[in-house]
Amino acid sequence: MSSNDTDPRDEKPQFVLPLVVRIERDAPPARTDALETAARAVLRLLTDERSLGDGEWAAAVADWEDARIRKVVRRARGAEWRRAGALPGITVTGEAAEVRVFPPVPLDGWPKELAKLQVSGTDLDDPDAAPGPVPEGAAVLWMNPGLDMSAGKAMAQAGHGAQLLWWALDDAARAAWREAGFPLAVRTAPEAEWPALAASGLPVVRDAGFTEIAPGSATVVSAYPGVLAVAPGNLK
Repeated sequence: MSSNDTDPRDEKPQFVLPLVVRIERDAPPARTDALETAARAVLRLLTDERSLGDGEWAAAVADWEDARIRKVVRRARGAEWRRAGALPGITVTGEAAEVRVFPPVPLDGWPKELAKLQVSGTDLDDPDAAPGPVPEGAAVLWMNPGLDMSAGKAMAQAGHGAQLLWWALDDAARAAWREAGFPLAVRTAPEAEWPALAASGLPVVRDAGFTEIAPGSATVVSAYPGVLAVAPGNLK
């Protein structure tokens, strides 16, 4: 979420937030569904009582947030998925996608059940030419149209976008969003509108450049209706 320049966060112990997407060979989820489900999974983890106060995950979450905010998406099916489901975590279901998010772990300390899962092979497609309209009242995570990312990478970026948006909202907006079940949509921004969107002052994810894309690349801009929104008439 930042450039690869010298950063004091790099001197702290590094943690990663593991996410696992279920991809059965004969029934893979749609790409947008997977991205949206991953974003909601991150929000569910951040707001779970186990991540707050004296909760059992709170120290790991705090350590993770103090360093680079890393997320890694791996894939699982069949017995792999069942083994992952036995570990402490939260499973979030979208239209068809299933994503399980786990409390942060040290960068080199993944549980063996997750460490053996593959990062590659998360290429997913949308069955239709384009997702439908953004549901009324939903937050929007606008993806950079100029970046080619695997679905796994894009899922991590959507999670970053949701997290930045959560941090940027006030208490009232947070409460309303959470009570509504975190409605959100992931959409690719129109190419002509991306430069203005990225410079709009809305929360923007800038990737650290560890995988796939150049450091400092703006990947996602996050908007929330009525609070952190784009100018009227744009990006409907």
